[in-house]
Amino acid sequence: MLDIILDALLDTAKLLPFLFLTYLLLEFIEHKAAEKTTALAAKAGKLGPAVGGLLGAVPQCGFSASAASLYAGGVISAGTLIAIFISTSDEMLPIMISEQVAAPRILAILGIKVTCGIAVGFLVDFIRRFYKKANHKEQIAHICEEEHCHCERGIFLSSLIHTAQIAFFIFAFSFLIGVAIHFIGEENLSAFAASAGIFTPLVAGLVGLIPNCASSVVLTQLFLSGVISTGAMLAGLIANSGVGLLILFRVHKNWKSNLLITATVYGAGIVVGILFDLIGIVI
Repeated sequence: MLDIILDALLDTAKLLPFLFLTYLLLEFIEHKAAEKTTALAAKAGKLGPAVGGLLGAVPQCGFSASAASLYAGGVISAGTLIAIFISTSDEMLPIMISEQVAAPRILAILGIKVTCGIAVGFLVDFIRRFYKKANHKEQIAHICEEEHCHCERGIFLSSLIHTAQIAFFIFAFSFLIGVAIHFIGEENLSAFAASAGIFTPLVAGLVGLIPNCASSVVLTQLFLSGVISTGAMLAGLIANSGVGLLILFRVHKNWKSNLLITATVYGAGIVVGILFDLIGIVI
C-alpha cells in the first residue's frame, strides 16, 4: 500500500509544474490580456491542430493535462486538444529508449501518432466550422467560479489554489487506479489485452483510455515483447493521453463534449489499429 501511495504522489508531483504554469497563464489571460489573447487565439486557431500535434510528441507528462485546462478555458480548440491527446506519448518514449529500441522504429511510431493527431484535429475543427458550431468562448472566469479559487486575491495565489485542487483530485484518482491494478495485477491486465484475438485493437484502445501511466507501460511492454501487434499497440497508444482525459472531465463541465472527445480519440486509435493489422504493417 505504501508503494501505491508513493507512486500516486510521484505521478502527481510530476504534473505540478505544468499545472501551476497553465493556471498562471489562464489567470494572466483573464486578468491582464483577455481581449488580446482571445483575438490572437481566434486568428491562430486554424493552425492549432498542427502545433498541438507536434508539441504533444515532446516527452512531457503534463502537457495533455495543461491542454485540457486550456481547452476548458476556451484558449484552444477541440481539434487542437484532440491532436495533443492523440500525439502524446506518456511513458511509451522513455520505455522504448531504455529498451534501446532503434531510433527509426521510435520515430516511425511517433510520426504515425503525430500525423494521426494532426489529421483528426483538423477534421474535427473543420466539421465544427462546417456545422457552424464554433469553439466555445472564453470560460476562464467560469472555471474560477466553479473552483472557488478566490481570484480576486491575485493571479499567483489563485493559480496555487487551482493547482492544489487539481493535484488532490489527480492523487486520489491515481491512488484508486493503483489499488485496482494492484489487486487485478499487471499480468492479468496484460493477458486481457493480449487475448482478444482479432478484437485486440478494440481492447488495447480501452486499456489506453485508462488515465494512468500503467496503461502505456503495459501496452509498450506487450508490443516490445511481441505479444500484441503493431495495430493493437497503435490503437492503445493513440487512445492514451496520460491524465489528459481525467483533467478534462474534472475542469470542463460539458460532459457531452467530453464524451465526444473521448470517443473521437478512441475511435481514431481503433481505425488506425485495425487498418495496420489488415494491411499487415509491422514496425
